[in-house]
Amino acid sequence: MEPQEQQTVSVNSGSQQGILDLDGVETANLPKLPPATAPESQWQQIFGQITDFLDKLPDYIGGLFNNNKQALLTFFLILSALITVRVVLALLSAVNSIPLLEPTFEMIGLGYAIWFSFRYLLKSENRRELVDKFSWLKQQTLG
Repeated sequence: MEPQEQQTVSVNSGSQQGILDLDGVETANLPKLPPATAPESQWQQIFGQITDFLDKLPDYIGGLFNNNKQALLTFFLILSALITVRVVLALLSAVNSIPLLEPTFEMIGLGYAIWFSFRYLLKSENRRELVDKFSWLKQQTLG
């Protein structure tokens, strides 16, 4: 067997910036890496993450809406009903604060309740007529 010769390898900086030459080694076939870039600052990393998130935000919202259509629709209907009730109560409070208007409305309501009782609730044929009207209205509304 022949004794193997050991090559001495020394690392010298080459003439080009960022590329190293190895003495005594064929460097043509060795991969060369580009010089390292300056590390990003923490603010740049955070800004990059925020812009990536904002770019994908419409996809996230669209997926959320498509996956939960019925639940979101129910939530928005309940929310709109609560807002409507609050607005109606505020309007009634404003109307009731006008002098003499509250007792007038109470008298009108009492008169209508008495008329409705005499018209539809005293006789059985009138009650039947009220049930028929209610059934017709329900049929027209619900289909």
